[in-house]
Amino acid sequence: MKGFGVPLGWLLGGAVALFVAGVFGISAGAASISAADIFRHLLSLLPFGAQSPLTERQEALLMELRLPRVVMGAVVGALLATAGGAYQGVFRNPLADPFLLGAASGAGLGATMVMVFGQELTADPRALVPVAAFFGALAGVAAAYMLGSTAGGGGTAALVLAGVAVSSFLSAAQTLVQQMGVDQLQRIYAWLLGGLGRGGWDDVRLIAPYAAVGLVVLLLSGYLLDMLALGDDKAVSLGLNPGVVRMVVIAAASLATAAAVSVSGLIGFVGIVVPHIVRRLVGSNYRAILPVTVLMGGAFLVTVDIVARTIVAPAELPIGVVTAFLGAPFFVLILRTTRHRGT
Repeated sequence: MKGFGVPLGWLLGGAVALFVAGVFGISAGAASISAADIFRHLLSLLPFGAQSPLTERQEALLMELRLPRVVMGAVVGALLATAGGAYQGVFRNPLADPFLLGAASGAGLGATMVMVFGQELTADPRALVPVAAFFGALAGVAAAYMLGSTAGGGGTAALVLAGVAVSSFLSAAQTLVQQMGVDQLQRIYAWLLGGLGRGGWDDVRLIAPYAAVGLVVLLLSGYLLDMLALGDDKAVSLGLNPGVVRMVVIAAASLATAAAVSVSGLIGFVGIVVPHIVRRLVGSNYRAILPVTVLMGGAFLVTVDIVARTIVAPAELPIGVVTAFLGAPFFVLILRTTRHRGT
């Protein structure tokens, strides 16, 4: 069953996966809270709701720590996964990803510069982090695309190598900026490893406008990406301007990446793993891929975060380490498949 080209069954499946991951994410931890108690507490917040079964300490743990962490994981996962899917569509490249294209490294450099020099610009530098990350992400993608196009004709291997080169350069620049702010070094290093446990509702509110704009534009671009997949000549014959479409989609995907990176740090491979899994499930239609990717991306990162904070409890692994362990073999598999197809 489909609506407007979107398989409703997979949308429902993604929503269920996100809901289940969210329930486990809220209840898991050193102080366990049952799913039934969580549900009854949420009902108690409604008018004429029953009394909450949670103690004051449990309620604070749920509402101020775990719930915002799960919401942040769902939002960041959706942003990174959908940006990855959009990059793959606009470049017609199965290996395109916010990290491989330099978007994440550029966003990281922009955010780091604000962390180090932001106090000299404004009394509240946190508000500048998503903006600086956005322009850094755009610069990274533009540099990787131009280098890949001029050096190797824009093929898969050329684009990947260009992205690696640009990411390495931006990472080096980021390290240089870090050394200029030694007093912020520990905070920046923890942020670079990626994580969801540092922020709260303030971070959710900070990125909400950027996340909303980025996701809405990307979801509305599914039909346009399907037209681009037919080739530029065919797209033009259908009344499409491929150059304008690419600029809009790249800008929206970079905004989504920047919003995610600005609050979660560098979390790799989400943008390549989730869209590929979704493509296997729903087919090659981007009107179907992108909305399902939003849900699956959120469910994926919330699940990974549960692993990161429980596998070595009471300690906690940086979430970027877990996604790297999962994503690196997946990337190798995709690369081998791409080479065998001669792309």
